[in-house]
Amino acid sequence: MRFKRIFLIVLDSFGVGEAKDASNYGDSGCNTLGHIKEHYDLFIPNLAKIGFLNTLHMDDKEDVDAYYTIARPNNAGKDSLAGHYEMMGIVSNIPFKTFNENGFPIELIDEIEKITGRRVIGNKCSDDDSIIAELGERQLNYGSLIVYTSADSDLQVAAHEDIISAEQLYQYCERIREITKREEWLVGRVIAKPFYGTVGHFKFNQAGRKDYPIKPPQKTILTDLSNYSFNVIGIGKINDIFAEQGINKVLKASSNKEALNKLTNIMEKKFTGLCMVNLCDFDRYGHQRNVEGYAKAIEEFDVEVPMILNHLDTDDLLIITADHGNDPTFRGCDHTRENVPLILYSRNFKEPKKLPVQSTLANIGATIADNFEIAPPEIGTSLLEELE
Repeated sequence: MRFKRIFLIVLDSFGVGEAKDASNYGDSGCNTLGHIKEHYDLFIPNLAKIGFLNTLHMDDKEDVDAYYTIARPNNAGKDSLAGHYEMMGIVSNIPFKTFNENGFPIELIDEIEKITGRRVIGNKCSDDDSIIAELGERQLNYGSLIVYTSADSDLQVAAHEDIISAEQLYQYCERIREITKREEWLVGRVIAKPFYGTVGHFKFNQAGRKDYPIKPPQKTILTDLSNYSFNVIGIGKINDIFAEQGINKVLKASSNKEALNKLTNIMEKKFTGLCMVNLCDFDRYGHQRNVEGYAKAIEEFDVEVPMILNHLDTDDLLIITADHGNDPTFRGCDHTRENVPLILYSRNFKEPKKLPVQSTLANIGATIADNFEIAPPEIGTSLLEELE
């Protein structure tokens, strides 16, 4: 075992240019980081030092502080589950459904109303704040269910806690999860979103959120690590993405700031294993097509980078990557099919440099498995021997 602790940070939606098959997804020309740079004068000196900007064109950088390259997506679909699954060695050729253009089919809405006994309102693509500002009062008055999607492969159900208790909402979502396992309605996650407050001041109860994801189609390296008594720590939505499979310590976080605070707290503790973190704010700004918000989130992360690096021990490995793209300058509000950055940093690296382009995100999981000397995943090739 070369590294005692591995920290894997997933910058949700931080793509660096269209994938080879982007045209199959209608995403030719997308480039999340590249287009943000074109529209906003990014100041990210710390990320620049570890090769982030060089992943855009895969040019050489002298005196770089980390190994850097890009990884190409192979799993079908361009959602969070497909990206994270591939990262952990799962082959998934079934893309999860998205319903961001016209909402969910009326047949599904009718079925939801039938199994819950409540009227559905909303049925559109929206961000959280907008949907409860628009429909929260109506939900209060009529006891209906606000059903919407974030443009990811999800079906979200919101209700005021004074009208529908969180426990009742969870029961509804469990029933909805069962019917959305059908092929024609197969979303990656059903999400219960209780909210509270008064008209004009509604807020989601982040602690009360509950996700109902599709379980991974096969075992991941997370399960193997856990079975061999390694620590597997999930921060943010990691536990939800993997349907509680293989994670033995869960830390919820609803923002980049909260997730990074919990990460640095974990870094101060002694353990052996993997800590995997998802930073969700990037994806939210991507769906909103908010270039400035996305850019500022990148700059805020850049400020945190030195603190993260300073918390690393000499036998730690830091990996920074992404799961898909979400170009805020692109049409629509959906994810974009992109390559993702791959940064590997350790205090012990002698001469880090650019690595060859990686043919799959699964090389990340293969590297982690190789380090902890567990069985390799079904796909992926370890980079461990290339890290000198």
